[in-house]
Amino acid sequence: MTTKYTKDHEWIRVEGDEAVVGVTPYAAEQLGDVVFVELPDVGKSVTPGDEMAVVESVKAASEVYAPISGEVVGVNDVLEGAPQTVNESADKDGWFVRLKIADKSELDALMDEAAYKAHIG
Repeated sequence: MTTKYTKDHEWIRVEGDEAVVGVTPYAAEQLGDVVFVELPDVGKSVTPGDEMAVVESVKAASEVYAPISGEVVGVNDVLEGAPQTVNESADKDGWFVRLKIADKSELDALMDEAAYKAHIG
């Protein structure tokens, strides 16, 4: 399993022809207490940079962007009833979307963990 990161603080974990996308623990910490998550419809197609989901916290609302192209094949319904899962487990149980990957070469444009850690300083 490969995990990559975006400059907008999303992570993407590749699992075969699919990928799971969420926000990093750093992003969750910056957001503060998450109170609402809006997830996309299954079947939605996205390209890099498309708004894929919305996270609302006590501080602000933020978009979650698609790191690569693909089709939404699953969403984390747990977040609708328990949005705080993003704060509690941002890099595991707090995932947002499962994508069917359209073009694996797009992953090459994303950061590995070392580069992401340098990015957040």
